[in-house]
Amino acid sequence: MDDFTGDAGQRLAARFEADRPHLTAVAYRLLGSATEADDALQEAWLRARQADTGEVGNLTGWLTTVVTRVCLNLLRARRNRREDALDAHDSPAAAVTESGDPAREALLADEVGIALLVVLDALSPAERVAFVLHDMFAVPFEEIAPLIDRNPAATRQLASRARRRVRGREPVPTAGAGRRREAVEAFLAATRGGDFTALFALLAPDVVLRADALVVPTPEPLTVQGAEPVARGAMAAVARARLTGVALLDGRIGLVMAERGHPRLVLAFTFGTEGLITGIDITADPERLRAIDIGPADTGR
Repeated sequence: MDDFTGDAGQRLAARFEADRPHLTAVAYRLLGSATEADDALQEAWLRARQADTGEVGNLTGWLTTVVTRVCLNLLRARRNRREDALDAHDSPAAAVTESGDPAREALLADEVGIALLVVLDALSPAERVAFVLHDMFAVPFEEIAPLIDRNPAATRQLASRARRRVRGREPVPTAGAGRRREAVEAFLAATRGGDFTALFALLAPDVVLRADALVVPTPEPLTVQGAEPVARGAMAAVARARLTGVALLDGRIGLVMAERGHPRLVLAFTFGTEGLITGIDITADPERLRAIDIGPADTGR
């Protein structure tokens, strides 16, 4: 469509702008990156304006399909790469600097859920499309199936399999689980806000923090003991905390820091009898991270 002065062209342009928030939401959940979602929308617009949309009745549905096809191509290309570009980073701290707009990335990640993005990143492209479109945007399986070259029944199975993976492991029953979750959430909020006093109040006086060598990085694993040095160390991780969210780590409440759905490190907590944090174990080693079952803390069970 080269002539964009006609009624069909103006209608498409108006619809695309009106639907931009919805299309961005679809692209972000499929790709897990605000920058890539923006690129996908730009590519989708270039494709859309070359198409004949005069006979299209539901432009929103049609635009969603175009955006999904672009995202699916990006997901397949990402999966086919022999090495993920994120693995080139020397440390989790380096990854934080790569986002085009860290504040926007953090806002969108919080909106969707960082742990959920980690799970979605582990799905196959077809599973991710089936689950996101159906479970998050109520697109019928009959409309999703042609996008991933499946029939509706197979598409339903893909979404069901993805749903089971999203639900993941059941939380491990523990006494005071609610208070522990509140403490972990408060720890994250205090770190993000740079609130030393609030953070210090959550820690036992003899709290011990252990971090593997890749967290900082350092030649050897790091151990820090005492509420004040642990709290001051957390104050230095404000940028990292923006991309960190509450998660289940092998069924126990903790924190995961991720970029574009790729887990960079996790924080596991232990608690004393008074509910104060007595231990923090930070893992960034890729092999150890792969052995941890990371899942959303809220899965609608």
